[in-house]
Amino acid sequence: MTAEEPQWRKVPSVTGVIPRSRHGHRAVAIRELIVVFGGGNEGIAEDLHVYNTVSKQWFLPAVRGDIPPGCAAHGLVCEGTRILVFGGMVEYGKYSNNLYELQASRWLWKKLKPRAPKNGLPPCPRIGHSFTLVGSRCYVFGGLANVSEDPNGNVPRYMDDMYELELQSVSGARSWSIPETKGGGPSARESHSAVAYTGPGSPKLFFFGGMQGSRLDDLWQLDLSTMVWSTPETRGSVPLPRSLHSANVIGHKMFVFGGWIPVPESEKRNAAGIKWICTNSLCALDLDTMSWQNLGPEYDDVGSRPQSRDDHDAGRPKARAGHCAVAVGSRLYVWSGRDGYHKNLYQVCRKDLWYLETDRPGPADAVTLVKYTVGTLHVAWRPLSGADRYILQIQPVCPQAKQDSMSTDTETKDSHPFDLVSERNNGEQENASAQDGSKLRNDQTNSSDSSQEGGQGSSRSAHRQRAENTADQDPEGAAWFDVGVFRSLFSEVQHYYLPSVTKERQRKAPGPDDYRDREKKELDPGRSYRFRVAGVNCFGQGDFGQVGEFKTCQPGFPGAPSAVKITKAHDLVHITWEAPTSPSGRISEYSMYMAVKKSRSSGSEGPGQLAFIRIYRGVKMFCTVGSNHLVNAHLDRSASNRPALVFRIAAKNEQGYGPATQIRWIQGRRRTRPSSISSKSGIRASSFRIQRHG
Repeated sequence: MTAEEPQWRKVPSVTGVIPRSRHGHRAVAIRELIVVFGGGNEGIAEDLHVYNTVSKQWFLPAVRGDIPPGCAAHGLVCEGTRILVFGGMVEYGKYSNNLYELQASRWLWKKLKPRAPKNGLPPCPRIGHSFTLVGSRCYVFGGLANVSEDPNGNVPRYMDDMYELELQSVSGARSWSIPETKGGGPSARESHSAVAYTGPGSPKLFFFGGMQGSRLDDLWQLDLSTMVWSTPETRGSVPLPRSLHSANVIGHKMFVFGGWIPVPESEKRNAAGIKWICTNSLCALDLDTMSWQNLGPEYDDVGSRPQSRDDHDAGRPKARAGHCAVAVGSRLYVWSGRDGYHKNLYQVCRKDLWYLETDRPGPADAVTLVKYTVGTLHVAWRPLSGADRYILQIQPVCPQAKQDSMSTDTETKDSHPFDLVSERNNGEQENASAQDGSKLRNDQTNSSDSSQEGGQGSSRSAHRQRAENTADQDPEGAAWFDVGVFRSLFSEVQHYYLPSVTKERQRKAPGPDDYRDREKKELDPGRSYRFRVAGVNCFGQGDFGQVGEFKTCQPGFPGAPSAVKITKAHDLVHITWEAPTSPSGRISEYSMYMAVKKSRSSGSEGPGQLAFIRIYRGVKMFCTVGSNHLVNAHLDRSASNRPALVFRIAAKNEQGYGPATQIRWIQGRRRTRPSSISSKSGIRASSFRIQRHG
């Protein structure tokens, strides 16, 4: 049984530097990371907090540069790893119109000073405005300004102006402009929501609700190709008027959650003059059909009384407003926000973290190789947003089709066949993973979560729909077999499960007995296998990703060197390593290779097409690379646009050379300088990152 409607899930426990509860904060997502900035309760928060949705851990990155002051009710958008902050309240009655940029790849803040519009003044200081990114432009609409001439006074004014901010590529902003629009437009307001939708047709902005003395429930659309305002006709029940709610687009739907809404008619007599209360209602607008759908009652849990921190959650978040909500893949995360009550001089704010599961997981990335032996392939995969479990499948490759590749295993000459195994170290280097230089797929990934299901005969609550008792087949008719269902992001594969003897095609979610009586097939030495993985959640199984192909070792050859470390001193690079864990005899020598420039370079070339030269050969387990070699090094940009120098190290015994370990040494702006991102607080999240090749 799979879910038919979105399902709420509470994150039961988190670790790390947990931020204090607040309201008026904002959040954006960078891959599996949620970046939270601003807001507050007992004063405005100044720190930047990051939550890893895979490890369920908060951390405080070490930011530097033009660090902005804490602010609340500001605008926050994200393009790639660049985050922009505009406006907000920096202290009571004092609003800002400053623009800051955060390069999250280096946690570097920079204050931007775009040119003023040619047809007017730049946007005035404000709070509660919308700040929306579409392509290389940001759009500011509305908000609340303080027009008091007294620095200590506060004379609010609702705004209905719109500005367009043109961004520069990679970093910086060129200028503000005031676009000419047609069709009227929304009334002045603040604390509304705005989303961008680039589905069928031209890109559009959608604005909903907000505050102008009272809450609003109107929906406005701005077509960015014609700059024409309109109020689209919708079907279904329109949500109640609200402000300080959230709106996020996932797929073709806009999900609206929480905010301030009118007191229900049944409680107005007992409301003691209170006209507005917080809600935990959830509704969705299909942006293709313009149909509203209520995904729960408006007044299921409204702020009609103070809630105890121990109140039962009833399977959905409590009422709140001024929270942050951000989409990570097919999941919508909601954190903190106020519940509508005062405690002394401060608001009572929620501390909980929830996510809304809206769909099956998307397609997975390719499986990568960590290491291999004669009878084991240690494979890994990148975390997939929206996945609770992972189904791993294997497909044996016909040995005859691999005779040419297998013959390289007996290579004993100086040239090395570059059968690769990968290893990851700390934040300044990455190691590739593959089984064969001509078929190099991806870098390895690792995870501290070692729990697994299926491989040990249990898969408990992983929900998926697939043929239970027969092996899956690809379009060419080759069979795929189950390795298991896993919680973790890796598996040391020594066997796989053959199909059940019965010919039933019952489709159900796997249970504890799925693999108990199934026959196992061990991996063969020197044979190639294909792997694929798919994510699973309460909606079912997502699509399988790209296929990775790897080969077990031939008996007698040494394994790959391990524990590779790179350090830099002046213009020299010092590389050390440890002997293979399975030397299969005496190691007679090591060879270190470096990727070098070609006469003709290809911007899309992968590591399988890189040219290498040997820079070390000997029995010692270290070498030093001088500037005479580094000046000819190739700066590989094939992996997620992260430039890196590429090294390979292999061991040799009496049988010949074994598989090589490939190391991608991530670079900063200067080629011989390692990235300044730390493995603990950097955006690269080294325990979960994959570099793509080939």
